[in-house]
Order: sequence, then structure tokens, then C-alpha cells
Amino acid sequence: MTARKTTPSVKPAGAKKTPATKSAIKTSTGARVAKSPPEVVAKSAKVPKAPKVIKPKKVKMIRDSFTMPSADYALIDTLKLNALKGKVAVKKSELLRAALHALAKLDSGQLIALVGTLAIVKTGRPKK
Repeated sequence: MTARKTTPSVKPAGAKKTPATKSAIKTSTGARVAKSPPEVVAKSAKVPKAPKVIKPKKVKMIRDSFTMPSADYALIDTLKLNALKGKVAVKKSELLRAALHALAKLDSGQLIALVGTLAIVKTGRPKK
């Protein structure tokens, strides 16, 4: 591999070297032109800032699993269909959350009576 020889560029004797500063712009012809100074905004004319948008805090989600009888699970599908008749698509988790809010409005006597009507389910995963 041979090295390439470069010839030094020759400048005319009277040419001045222009400094390459941030305030100079190189034109298409290669000449450097000084930029115009930026416009100064009057101190009395303040631009109002946009109002700060307050974002709600993120709610931590908890994933949980549980066991329920197939008849109770079928009630979820029935309730979802009832919601669709009212032109509202509902997810299973939304139905369960709505049920929790409805139960929270009951007084303790009504809640205990309602829970007493439920069949007791063994905890844990069912055997296959």
C-alpha cells in the first residue's frame, strides 16, 4: 500500500484568515459571514408560562387469583351481557370492583347476612 502525497494548498499573499467562531456562518461559496445578533426581547414583555398540568399519581396494581364455584363464575358472564344490553362493555375485573363498591355501601348486618348465604369454598387451587 502506498501513501498518498498531498500538496499543500497555496493561499494568495493578501488573504486574511477568518476566525471560525460560533458567530460566523459559512455560505455556499465558502465565504464566512457574521451572523446578525439575536433579537433582544424587552424585559417588560414577559411571555406567560403555560399552566402546569397536574398528573394524577399512579395507583399500584395488585394481581391476585382466587377460586370460585362455576355457578358464581357464570354470573360474571350474565352481568357482562346485561351491561352490553345497556351498550357498555365491561371487563371481569371492572365487575368485581363494582361489586366491592356496592358491598362497601352495605351496613355490617346486611354484609354478614349476604356472606352467610354463600357456599364455603376450599382455598387453594382445585385438583385436576
